Amino acid sequence: MYPNLYFFLKDTFGVEPWAWTKFVNSFGFFVAIAFILAAIVLTLELKRKEREGLLFPVEENVIIGKPASFQELLINALLGFLVGYKALGIFLNNEQIAPQDYIFSGRGSLGGGILLAALFAALKYREKAKQKLAKPEKRKIRIWPHERVGDITIYAAVFGFIGAKLFDNFENWDRFIQNPIENLLSPSGLTFYGGLICATIAIVWYARKKKISIRHLADCVAPALMLAYAIGRLGCQVSGDGDWGILNSAYITTDSGKSVLAKPGEVEKVLETHKTYYLSEFGSDSIPRISVKAPSFFPTWMIAYAYPHNVNEQGFKMANCEGDHCNALPVPVFPTPLYEIITCALLFLVLMVLRKKLLIPGQLFAVYFILNGIERFFVEKIRVNTKYDIFGFHPTQAEIISTLLVVAGIALFWWLRKNKRSTPGQTAKA
Repeated sequence: MYPNLYFFLKDTFGVEPWAWTKFVNSFGFFVAIAFILAAIVLTLELKRKEREGLLFPVEENVIIGKPASFQELLINALLGFLVGYKALGIFLNNEQIAPQDYIFSGRGSLGGGILLAALFAALKYREKAKQKLAKPEKRKIRIWPHERVGDITIYAAVFGFIGAKLFDNFENWDRFIQNPIENLLSPSGLTFYGGLICATIAIVWYARKKKISIRHLADCVAPALMLAYAIGRLGCQVSGDGDWGILNSAYITTDSGKSVLAKPGEVEKVLETHKTYYLSEFGSDSIPRISVKAPSFFPTWMIAYAYPHNVNEQGFKMANCEGDHCNALPVPVFPTPLYEIITCALLFLVLMVLRKKLLIPGQLFAVYFILNGIERFFVEKIRVNTKYDIFGFHPTQAEIISTLLVVAGIALFWWLRKNKRSTPGQTAKA
């Protein structure tokens, strides 16, 4: 496991890296990469539909040649202060507090905040000064949908994070009501479907406001979302953020964090030894587990992984390991993030193949709903998650939502086919 850049460099090159590399969080790194690659895919897809005459630009009035207003300077100064106060503070602090905890705390670098506040304001002033005219002019400019990808990405990031936090707290209501403020502000605990739902609502609102065809936009977003999810799960796997599967009781973990086949009775001994840990994790002696031995042609870690050096420091402390992130799980688990990485990468390719074959606007997004729902529903069968009691059934939140997604996707696909608009050059306004 590589909870941050420090562990990756140390393991790869066998040297003691710089202390600041501990603050480059691997999960955050992969989330950033996911957003960047998703934005690239979305841009390329929007440009393709624009070339095919399916998406069109919108004219907007802008004023050219005005000097920077006080409001613009103030906003840039505040943004610069926030970046300087937190970002520089992370690298300059001597306490080596985890970046997530540092960002959500009151700590920061006042000098760094003031410096970047002045820099950001100066850059905005200079930018506007270069464009300044003797007499400001009102002009009409044409903005294509692909030029709005930056705004769409920001909306997806902000509202996706808010939705992921809200749904995580709904799913873990008992934990939330014990300390609402801490759980809302905590950087840990995110639910993908919550992020997807809230980000979708925000983007639909934005698309309507900017007169972008929602159906065509949805089709462009579908493969980008699938790719982003695969890369995001790569961050879960690399950091060991706790988003893993149930126990594979065919194996136990050695003192060094390796998974080895268990002898008769060994798993029960391990569970008894680490009873306190498992009680804190599951709240009872009922621990979800199945026994599956890896085929000879499969690496053991693909079927049973102990997540050594996991970022949440869950499990027991490994021998001959000092400092942070020295824990591994007593009994290996199914590495479900790995399964989702592989599956969603393949589904991304499927969507990329189908995008030119499905000519009815919105159908590709309907297929995304179906594929995403099926993938998540089945992986939930071996994942650790809170279960609900509904008329004798015990589904997880993700199973409920994934089922609804499949049903919605099938219904949407059928409805679009019945009311098809597939003629090239036409665009749906809804």
